[in-house]
Amino acid sequence: MQVIETLAEGLKREIKVVFPAKDMEGRMNERLAEMKDKVRINGFRPGKVPVAHLKKVYGKSIMADLVNEIVRDQPPAILTGRGEKSATQPEIAMTEDKDEADKILAAEADFEFTLSYEVIPAIELKPVNGIKVSREVVEIGEDEVTEQILKIAESARSYEPKKGKAADGDRVKMAYLGKVDGEAFEGGKDDDAELVIGSNRFIPGFEAQLVGVKAGDEKVINVTFPADYPAKNLAGKEATFDITVKEVASAADIEINDELATKLGLESADRLKEIVRGQIESQYGSVTRQKVKRQILDQLDEMYQFDTPQKLVDAEFDSIWRQIQTDLGESGKSFEDEDTTEEKAREDYRKLAERRVRLGLVLSEIGEKAGVEVSEDELQRALYDQLRQFPGQEKEILEFFRNTPGASANLRAPIFEEKVIDHLLSEVDVTDKTVSKEELMAEDEAEGAEKSETKKAAPKKKAAAKTEAKADAAAEGEEAPAPKKKAAPKKKAAEDAAE
Repeated sequence: MQVIETLAEGLKREIKVVFPAKDMEGRMNERLAEMKDKVRINGFRPGKVPVAHLKKVYGKSIMADLVNEIVRDQPPAILTGRGEKSATQPEIAMTEDKDEADKILAAEADFEFTLSYEVIPAIELKPVNGIKVSREVVEIGEDEVTEQILKIAESARSYEPKKGKAADGDRVKMAYLGKVDGEAFEGGKDDDAELVIGSNRFIPGFEAQLVGVKAGDEKVINVTFPADYPAKNLAGKEATFDITVKEVASAADIEINDELATKLGLESADRLKEIVRGQIESQYGSVTRQKVKRQILDQLDEMYQFDTPQKLVDAEFDSIWRQIQTDLGESGKSFEDEDTTEEKAREDYRKLAERRVRLGLVLSEIGEKAGVEVSEDELQRALYDQLRQFPGQEKEILEFFRNTPGASANLRAPIFEEKVIDHLLSEVDVTDKTVSKEELMAEDEAEGAEKSETKKAAPKKKAAAKTEAKADAAAEGEEAPAPKKKAAPKKKAAEDAAE
């Protein structure tokens, strides 16, 4: 076998591999010799079939098997021998000429193929003890725990029917029928709707017109659906709702006690407070983690500048761009609406893709050198988390991970990345800083929900920052900034009355 490098340009490599015809014939003859005592052919006694006859009958199929084995096994071995890692699956090219292929299968011509790939650049790790991060910490007071419990307790709040007029905070039970241009529209009817005035569940202007109604009242409410309302047939339209009030009820006061805890499925008020405090700490901790991670990645980005494999960048850019196009389509906006152009957006998101790939390679190298590993138990927990997110689709998801090559990498990569960040936090200079919750939660335009640098997670459907990306928009590998979107619609168009 001859291995000849024909291209070494930047990270691009092209290798010509040649297996002489004599070597291929020798391998074929070895296979034929192995077959001689096993094959049975009419007219010949077992073990007495001439090799020449075996070659005539099986020669081409054996050579085809040898070609497939070489193409499968040799590229990884060649890369290992060269001390290189390919950024993506190497591209393999061989003759497509039928006559040439026939000669190769007849061992009358050398078997040649080429490997084309990009190498993962060698990364010389630098000391990280010069990295300094500020970890923002919020002290959680009793008032905040109480406030959060009261919000949660709204689901358990009881209401008592009243004879007077409905006021802000009262619950109105009613039947309604929505109409546009005098015609009822789909989803605009409910015979037993319950609405708490001030909950902002219905479209703007609806709830305010319920103030002052009494049980038994009939009323026509006039509203205008928002211009960006999800149901296009209703967006921007004036509508009326024929209302029949069935009951007005006032809200009972909420007291944080064991009785409330029991309604919420807990054994005591103390346990309720403990759980709520833990939830708040987890929420703040997640934001703190995101900001600390961003600081680390920003400084790593300054420390490491090198050429990135363009195929990886292309794949990352394509993933980002698909999400941008989806978000624009769902929001009905254009790049011009977001104060940019498609050309500028492409340029900015290309930089974002390059940053993600570069930082992903750096984190991978740091993790490998530090011996960071992802256990099977961790992968299983990640898989179960996926299953919980999509109830009813468990079977399809399991089949996807079983049958899709590389699918488990989607689970492994974010776990690996977070473990590398944990490793870095044990080595960098971390200073805790007490801040208010407002300071902690404040985010600049370029910040967003955290995503994996090494492997982008499935994009979340949510409102995000302006389409115009900035150079530091990927500081913590967040989802690519996308056009702002409104809250998702609720189940019924009238209830949507302010979703």
